[in-house]
Amino acid sequence: MDMTKARQDDGRPELSVVVPLLDEQENLRPLYQQIKQALEGRYSYEIIFIDDGSTDASFDILKELHDSDPTVRVIRFRKNFGQTAALSAGFAHARGDMVVALDADLQNDPADIPMLVAKLDEGYDVVSGWRKKRYDKALTRRLPSKMANWLISRVTEVHLHDYGCTLKAYRREVLEQIGLYGEMHRFIPALASWSGAKIAECVVNHRPRTAGKAKYGLGRMGKVLLDLMTVKFLGSFSTKPIYVFGGLGLFTTLLAILCAWLVIYQKLAQDTDMSGNPLLLLTAVLVITTVQFILMGLLAELLVRTYHESQNRPTYVIKEVLNSPDNHGDGK
Repeated sequence: MDMTKARQDDGRPELSVVVPLLDEQENLRPLYQQIKQALEGRYSYEIIFIDDGSTDASFDILKELHDSDPTVRVIRFRKNFGQTAALSAGFAHARGDMVVALDADLQNDPADIPMLVAKLDEGYDVVSGWRKKRYDKALTRRLPSKMANWLISRVTEVHLHDYGCTLKAYRREVLEQIGLYGEMHRFIPALASWSGAKIAECVVNHRPRTAGKAKYGLGRMGKVLLDLMTVKFLGSFSTKPIYVFGGLGLFTTLLAILCAWLVIYQKLAQDTDMSGNPLLLLTAVLVITTVQFILMGLLAELLVRTYHESQNRPTYVIKEVLNSPDNHGDGK
């Protein structure tokens, strides 16, 4: 791997390995040894463990590792905030130009890290692991995962086999453009792709859990669906929300016109009594709904503009700028 002179001079590592964890005391020491074995002699690196409110001896073990190895850094949360928050904290504290995330349960194989990093060196910005052969329970883990991956790929139009695999490699500048909330860590490839990042996928080794307990089950699906709706909105309409609410308003307008014509027809052609006529009530409701959708769209437009202008946040992402050294704008 090529190392820039700037990175050599400032002492920053080439690679940051981010490991979120919750109650994984049995797995931490072997995981640490496997990460060291995979990276030693290949890169300058750091290992960032994020203790997401563990109640077992996980933090004590991490403290021992930190005291004995300067490459180990530990972030401890006051309580359990979730995997997305843990990854976000790890990414914020990572100093490497490349960042790799993996789970602490030993199901992700640290030996795959060099393969993902090598893929980044080919010019990709995000490399996602694909657990092609999984050792999780079929009904509660694998089947929901397949359904979620299919749905996420269709909605985001970024087609990956395994969005849920934590083992991923990122370029640092890609992560700096992404804010994570809810359960959105799994959507990073889609969010990055919408900003112009190049995405790749590699088959990685998946191992059965031998210690500790799985933290996720079917109950996670609802959160994923809600976050998927949020991601789709942010990706497609975050700078033009009037297209969503205005589109819904136009649809309800058409329905209101149709219902109104039916009401008029019933009155003129069939002399139908209008008192309590459900079509008449539906027409009134649709007119009110149309007004609400249009107003919500206008308010959303104002909020979006206030957000971007108050933070001086552009609606675009620049990869690089090429300037002529002789062009100073002074006309000389």
